Amino acid sequence: MRLIVITELYLPTKGGTAVWFDQVYRRLGGKDIHVVTADVPGAAQHDAAHPNTVHRLSLRRHWWLRPESLAMYGKFFFKSLGLALRHRFQAVHAGRVLPEGLVAWLVARIARIPVVVYAHGEEITTWRQPAKFRVMGFVYRHADWVIANSEFTRDELTKLGVAPQRIVLIHPGVDTEHFRPGLPCDDLKASIGLAAHEKLILSVGRLSRRKGFDMVIRSLPELLKQGRPVRYALIGIGEDWDYLHSLARDCGVADRVHFLGHVPSEDLPRWYNACDVFAMPNREINGDTEGFGMVFLEAAACGKPALAGNAGGTGAAVVHGVTGLRIDANDVRPVSSALAQLLADDSGAQTMADQARARAHHEFDWAVVADRTRRLVKEAKR
Repeated sequence: MRLIVITELYLPTKGGTAVWFDQVYRRLGGKDIHVVTADVPGAAQHDAAHPNTVHRLSLRRHWWLRPESLAMYGKFFFKSLGLALRHRFQAVHAGRVLPEGLVAWLVARIARIPVVVYAHGEEITTWRQPAKFRVMGFVYRHADWVIANSEFTRDELTKLGVAPQRIVLIHPGVDTEHFRPGLPCDDLKASIGLAAHEKLILSVGRLSRRKGFDMVIRSLPELLKQGRPVRYALIGIGEDWDYLHSLARDCGVADRVHFLGHVPSEDLPRWYNACDVFAMPNREINGDTEGFGMVFLEAAACGKPALAGNAGGTGAAVVHGVTGLRIDANDVRPVSSALAQLLADDSGAQTMADQARARAHHEFDWAVVADRTRRLVKEAKR
């Protein structure tokens, strides 16, 4: 396949979106797929053995420009247009609507090829700056195809006036070889002092309020009161770091909450193996919500049941009563009740875990996601 992919987020940058684009396009083709992305630490090592052709740009926002990302738009545009005029690409794919989507739309119109833009959900519900919101709506409505990461995102796109027939639902995926059950994890349990009779709740993600990690911390006193010996480990960094530390102290559970920060990529699936329940009881805060939640798939691939909030698009990742539980995460009571259920019902939790793993393999393996994207590329050529 001959594609140009424009995305600021790309490995080795951390995050599910960066993983998504790396995993899918390496499966779609070789050097005829050109990725235009940001130059970040570790990029040269990552790109050296990559099957695609990766072009790195120094992308910075400047406070004295209006908009601050204007230089990014310019660099993306001139590099991508030059490539499009030299190569016979089948389509332009944009990782996000702005800045990549607007640049991709301009390049595609000049080169007379289709443009595909990814929609992640959060940008639609949180971007309320009038000019930015208008440009976002324009790009989505004028793209030839828009990839929605969940049913929630698809519905939000239709509210913007995007024609339903131009929206393609493609969920993110998971590497089921990297994330799998049976990995050794006793050393990780020992590192946080987890005793044999204790159970572990795990969360992975940016430490931001909408993820609901504070609700898990608030649930711990009730779980302990019920006689459930439990510890809580959080992987990630973010703006709520100090708030969550303070909350754990205020709730009297600081000794049972373990902030792990970033962990090596080889240790992440082992931490999933170490836990009994994965929890991200997300909620909507001022329009900010979870568009999908790739961490749920990682936990599922490792054979773990999950607790999710019922806000946003997490219903695509966690099927209530089948692979985990989805609850109203605006109140601590349903969060603690759901955690108690998952921690107490070993048989029911194991059934959910088995079903979650099977679903991860059959519906979300990266090979499946790549195949769906391949069919879209072929459809866009017609």
